[in-house]
Amino acid sequence: MRVGVVGLGIMGYRIAANLAKAGHLNSVYNRTKEKASRFSSEYGVKASRDLGELASTSDVILTVLTDDEVVSRVVRELLPNLMGKVLVDMSTISPSTSVSLAKAVEERGGSMLDAPVIGTSVMVEQRKVTVLVGGSEEVFKTVLPVLRETAENVVRVGGNGMGLYAKLVNNLVLGVYVASLAEAFNMGIRAGLDKEQMVEVLDRLSSIRSPTSAIKLPKLLNGDYSTQFALKHMRKDLEIIQSESKRLRTFTVLSDLAMQLYRGAEGLGLSEMDFAAILELYRRLTEAP
Repeated sequence: MRVGVVGLGIMGYRIAANLAKAGHLNSVYNRTKEKASRFSSEYGVKASRDLGELASTSDVILTVLTDDEVVSRVVRELLPNLMGKVLVDMSTISPSTSVSLAKAVEERGGSMLDAPVIGTSVMVEQRKVTVLVGGSEEVFKTVLPVLRETAENVVRVGGNGMGLYAKLVNNLVLGVYVASLAEAFNMGIRAGLDKEQMVEVLDRLSSIRSPTSAIKLPKLLNGDYSTQFALKHMRKDLEIIQSESKRLRTFTVLSDLAMQLYRGAEGLGLSEMDFAAILELYRRLTEAP
């Protein structure tokens, strides 16, 4: 299968790199041409001039993009070239939007899967992420060898949109959990606890320890907000959760509160930093009169 990747951001660049190393990648496209050229030079993979060229030379197209608007625009541009192709969208967007796009792709003779990723950019490099897939089981089996080259676990969870719902369920907990870690860490600092001991208790001795605490507590300890998952993307995911929650008529008050906290952190200019930077919101509110 000839594989093309659209979107070379923090996650997309690393996913494409894994596929290139495995010999699966045929071409890449990125809106910022310099990034595509750099990838092409680094991995010896063609940088397509436009989306049409990438689609025409690919059997499977992976998109790793930021939000509903960008994914919708890219899919619309790809539609004329999707006959007999498989589009695998690895972005985290609204399930409702994804289902609508999948229908449009099917009408053009193609197939679409939603396949969001659970894990950080470091975990992508280590091929330890989990990919949650929604869509046709037959199509899923076709692209499974490709997805396995960049993930430890690849799981089909249902039809179109279900991969995204599974990802949102995960990120609902993740967003609330990291906000609560930051809140607890900040309270401990205010009380005079030793920072290193707090990390030891929360990450090694406490029943609340988790893979996430192992990753994020050192970042809270050191004020290291180098981006594994941008704060603006967590806020975006929580907004999608609230929108879907209203449609499903479910009660999601904790994620609603967490969303407001991440919005507040964005207001402090922390959008591009790792979402562990929400600690800075607590610190600044604590220092206020």
